[in-house]
Amino acid sequence: MRGTAMTALAAAAMVALSACGAAGTSDTAPSPTQTLPAGVTVEVVQLRADVAPRQAQVHVTNASDDALAIADVRLEDARFDGPATRVVAGRTSTIPAGRSVDVRVQLPPVDCSAAGEGQPDVVLEIISASESAEVTAPAADPLGFLAPLHERECRAERLADAAALAFTGFRESAPGEPATLELTVTPTGEADATITAVQTTNLLDFGADTVDGAYPLDLAVTSGGTESALVALPLVPFRCDPHAVQEDKRGTIFDVRVVVEGEPGEIELFVGDELRGRILSWVAAWCGFGD
Repeated sequence: MRGTAMTALAAAAMVALSACGAAGTSDTAPSPTQTLPAGVTVEVVQLRADVAPRQAQVHVTNASDDALAIADVRLEDARFDGPATRVVAGRTSTIPAGRSVDVRVQLPPVDCSAAGEGQPDVVLEIISASESAEVTAPAADPLGFLAPLHERECRAERLADAAALAFTGFRESAPGEPATLELTVTPTGEADATITAVQTTNLLDFGADTVDGAYPLDLAVTSGGTESALVALPLVPFRCDPHAVQEDKRGTIFDVRVVVEGEPGEIELFVGDELRGRILSWVAAWCGFGD
C-alpha cells in the first residue's frame, strides 16, 4: 500500500469521488474516478528546458483547503503513441493547500495517424493512508505546444523517408572569427525533399551569411539519391552576455525549414549534448567571459 498521509477531509473527498464505500488494499488497483477534488486543477506545459529531452510538465494546482498527495501521473493524448509518465517513477508528491507542483513527464513518440488537434487528459493517482483512487481530468494546454509539436515531429517522420539530418561536427574559432557547425544530410533514397534553410537561434547567428533570420540552403534531396551532403554553417554568437550561456535552454536547437511532399514547414534539430557543451564553451571564450 502506498501510504502517504492526507487530511481526513481530503480523504473523504477522494472517497466520495471514487463512489466506492470500501477502503482499498495494497493488492487492489486504484479505483477510477472522473472528477478532481473541488479546487484542484491540472494543465500541461512544455518549458524551454523540456524541449531537448522531449519532456513536459503536468502542473497541478491545489486551491482546496486540504493537502493533496499524488503518486502516479500520466498524460494521455491520442496524438502520442502511449501515455507520458513520470520521469522519476515511484515518486509521491504532496501539495499543501493553496500551492502547486510541477511533475515532469517523458513524452512518448507521436502518433502521426492521429489528428493534429486533440484534448489531453491527465490521470492522477490520489492517495491517502487507506486507499488510492485514479482521477482522470481534461488538462489545459495554455502554451499551445502539443499541436505544433505533433505537426513538427510528424513532418520530421516524413522527412526521414527522404533524408536523415544531423549535426556532426563543430570547429571553434578565435574571437571575432566565425566558427563552423557541420550539418550532414544523408539521403535515404526513398522520397524527395528540400532543405530550405537553417534558422538562427536566440544564442547563435550566421553573421554576414544570415538572410531573413536564416542561413539559406535550398538543398534538394531526390529519390534514389545516396550521396551525403556536408554543409558548413558559419557561427557567431548572437549576443554576448553571461546570462545567454548560463541560462541557455534553446540556443543550440535549430529550426530547419524544409519542404516535404510539396508542403513547406519546419522541424527542430538539436546539436546533441556533446556539441552543445563545446558550443557554449566557445561562446564564453569568444565573448571573453571572465576576462
